[in-house]
Amino acid sequence: MIRIGHLSTFYHTSILMMARDTLGPEAEWKLFGTGPAIVKAFEDDVIDLAYIGLPPAIIGIDRGVPIKCIAGGHVEGTVISSLARFTSYPDIEDLGDLLKQFEGLKIGVPGKGSIHDVILSESLKSLKLDTSIEIVNFQWADLVLEAINRGEISAAVGTPALAAAVERFVKGKILYPPSSLWPNNPSYGILVRNDFLDNNGDAVESFLSRHEEATAFLRNQPQDSASMIADYVKVADEDFIMDTLKISPKYCAAITDEYIASTMGFVRVLKGLGYINQEISSGEIFDLSILRKIHPEADHYNSGISPGV
Repeated sequence: MIRIGHLSTFYHTSILMMARDTLGPEAEWKLFGTGPAIVKAFEDDVIDLAYIGLPPAIIGIDRGVPIKCIAGGHVEGTVISSLARFTSYPDIEDLGDLLKQFEGLKIGVPGKGSIHDVILSESLKSLKLDTSIEIVNFQWADLVLEAINRGEISAAVGTPALAAAVERFVKGKILYPPSSLWPNNPSYGILVRNDFLDNNGDAVESFLSRHEEATAFLRNQPQDSASMIADYVKVADEDFIMDTLKISPKYCAAITDEYIASTMGFVRVLKGLGYINQEISSGEIFDLSILRKIHPEADHYNSGISPGV
């Protein structure tokens, strides 16, 4: 039995694997609201393996949580969206000029310490807008959508699913290409407790093989994937799932040199923001020994999803 922590994110293979009952009784799935909550579950030995963005994992490693990233899953999954009245790319190409529209206003983001929070915080800090734009953190992405709908915040930074929801339910729009916001950012990876990895290598390898197969299914059969996910979650229709998959269609289990370099960029940013106390090495974050066996070929992040959808 593997205790697996996951988020409610549609493009993570967790939802597709649950919909297809890929692991059957081998897995106990546990839902969490944010990446930091998953790190706490690792710390409390509540889960063995999880889907999580790398920044909260790095924060956990810094405070001694015994986890390693053993596979990727998606890159460039942080998206800025807003109410329709704001000007978007390419009418404003410069990120700083685009964000200046929100001076004196509030931007909502899930989970302090989440990848979305870190990208927004660093962007505002580097553009010297951190004192004029307020970040409001929420424990669940649904709360961000509700807040923008009520006018409590003017923009949202989060997953493609949140951006798709802003477009559909608030008649808003995506402000800036996710690929330009922080290129190759590790949207999520597969993290595992070190002791579970040491003692259950065969089970971890079996899981990663199925995870890799699920990322290929997302790329090659996105419409079928969307249909299965929609039937499983019940709270979103197939068109909404497809809209989500198309926003940043970069799915693969591989961990590339660019993925690692982007992660190490987060280490430096997290240190500068005061989220961690020391610069952590790549060897403390990654263990690719099993991944190299199941995914020896080149990565598929830039393959996109099957055309004609």
